[in-house]
Amino acid sequence: MTIISSTPQYLALLRGINVGGKNIIRMADLKACFEANGFGNVATYIQSGNVLFTAPETDPASLVGKIEAALSNTFPAYKARIMLRSYEKLNQIARNAPQGFGSQPKEYRYDVLYLREPLTAAEAIEGVPIKPGVDEVSVGPGVLYFSRLIAKASQSHLTRIVSLPIYQEMTIRNWNTTCKILALMDARAQG
Repeated sequence: MTIISSTPQYLALLRGINVGGKNIIRMADLKACFEANGFGNVATYIQSGNVLFTAPETDPASLVGKIEAALSNTFPAYKARIMLRSYEKLNQIARNAPQGFGSQPKEYRYDVLYLREPLTAAEAIEGVPIKPGVDEVSVGPGVLYFSRLIAKASQSHLTRIVSLPIYQEMTIRNWNTTCKILALMDARAQG
């Protein structure tokens, strides 16, 4: 994709908001928090904590620290942990998906496990349980690609991840959400 905008575009993926009645944060409040802290062109996508924004800063660690501090100050009951991806990195994640990933939605569920630095995909895959014949997992740029057979979804080991310590260093989005966010970022970059 050709990137027209000169201000870097980012995606903040918040962990654990609006899940199971916990950490309820309205998207309008989340957007206002980012805007109040100097981020531009802020938009949210669905209720699971996906925030698109621009910022002149290019140091990811600095941005993560700034965003987590802003979230913790604005929403004191929420222990803020985010996974940050630049527009370029999200493009790379989409381009590097395993061949056929996302192509059989009637047979498989597809998820992307976004990892929090410094955790690498090579390290994370060692701690992610899979059920042979049901689950498949592959490494990507700062992510794991996880697919599971719908007909045997109840046997999938994906749900086991939430009880593992490694889960605190990741957040999960389905492939459709990842693609939709990338399309939104593409439109914003062109616009």
